[in-house]
Amino acid sequence: MILTLQRRPSFKGATIGELLHQGDRISFTLEDQIRQVPGRPVAEWKVHGQTAIPVGRYRITLETSPRFGPNTLTVWGVEGFTGVRIHGGNRHEDTEGCPLLGLHVTDRTIVGGASKPAVELVKRLVASDIAAGNEVWLDIMNPRAA
Repeated sequence: MILTLQRRPSFKGATIGELLHQGDRISFTLEDQIRQVPGRPVAEWKVHGQTAIPVGRYRITLETSPRFGPNTLTVWGVEGFTGVRIHGGNRHEDTEGCPLLGLHVTDRTIVGGASKPAVELVKRLVASDIAAGNEVWLDIMNPRAA
């Protein structure tokens, strides 16, 4: 399975996006500001705990996280980042570089109460595909040029 995270332009330090499965939105996302400079090393543009992960394709698994517990959506192979999880939260200050999920968003936050159901929905989808013997991948795309 391939999930796609299509980002919108960053606004006041936050980046709203959509998590898509087969072209259909299954959740909104919230991340830190996009700071990536194409062709430049991550160390040159990353601000620790305040930067969205780079565009690319990443493997997703369900792992036990010391902070988020069992069956945490985990993102592997992100250059310059460690411990990237897809989890719940409401503000870009909650991300520390991780994508957050929510069913409803404003221009820069996830609406209260909308995060947990989105996380559970995506976990079920990922768990089902993994149980069927498939790998799960996440394609992250920056905003399309206007």
